[in-house]
Amino acid sequence: MDILAALLGLIILVLAGDALVRGAVNLALRLGIPALIVSLTIVSFGTSAPELFISIGAILDGAPGIAMGNVVGSNTANVLLVLGIPALISGIDTRNCETGRSYVFMMVGTLWFIGMCFFGPLIWVHGLLLLGLLAVILLDQGRQTRAHMRACADDEEVEGADPSMSWGRIAMFLALGLVGLPVGAELLVNSAVNIATAMGVSETVIGLTLVALGTSLPELATTVMAALRRHAEVALGNVIGSNLFNLLAIIGASTFFGEIPVDQSFLRFDLWVMLAASVVLAPFALMKVNVTRVMGAGLTALYLGYVAIVLF
Repeated sequence: MDILAALLGLIILVLAGDALVRGAVNLALRLGIPALIVSLTIVSFGTSAPELFISIGAILDGAPGIAMGNVVGSNTANVLLVLGIPALISGIDTRNCETGRSYVFMMVGTLWFIGMCFFGPLIWVHGLLLLGLLAVILLDQGRQTRAHMRACADDEEVEGADPSMSWGRIAMFLALGLVGLPVGAELLVNSAVNIATAMGVSETVIGLTLVALGTSLPELATTVMAALRRHAEVALGNVIGSNLFNLLAIIGASTFFGEIPVDQSFLRFDLWVMLAASVVLAPFALMKVNVTRVMGAGLTALYLGYVAIVLF
């Protein structure tokens, strides 16, 4: 039953990821908002919803190691796997992506989070500081959006969008994506945790691997569909935005449900792997280097190597 539930969850994730990309890109077209901004907000929040549900549930169930491992592992997977697999399939053309500013914010958020971990366990005070930084970033994104809408009040279009799509259909696609992603992730992650628990794997390792991989599947599904539809800004923006939401919003909100201990293994190894993965993103976000199939294979191999080290 766990295997069947996992397969059903995976199918839901793929379909919901496609729906979310369709809705988000067409919303950008209708409102005159850059697709990057939409991916950094609506898409990123939607694909990070499973991490939020899993993290809060883990704390309430007395397994905070899963919450911490979930976020750290997901952020590592977002860069190495969520970008690696789509690039391996079709490559990602980043020449027209304006993601530099957002990437800098992501790096600031990552360093902010790592610094707080050395003063753990993370409690509500840390949560307030994390959410405060997120508020500053979102306000800046709001100013950028308003400036863009004033400067581009003409008929700029988002490539590949459907100008004839009605508001009702846009809302339907967004709703299907935002609802389907957490439902699919819940099915998949619960099944994976049941299987792993039966094998006697620790909650921290479960969080870093199976749960992190499961909750990263919404980002993977969304990014694969965005790459296939040639919406590189949605693909890259989704990864950057999701990493920001994971560290600042997910951990920030979760601390209000209980303290989150920081295991020494995170301080010695996992946090630095997450930071290194974030640095790997720099050429694509800052210098607009295309993510080729060869690079995609390399990113995917690095992730598989990381999982092997954690497991064995």
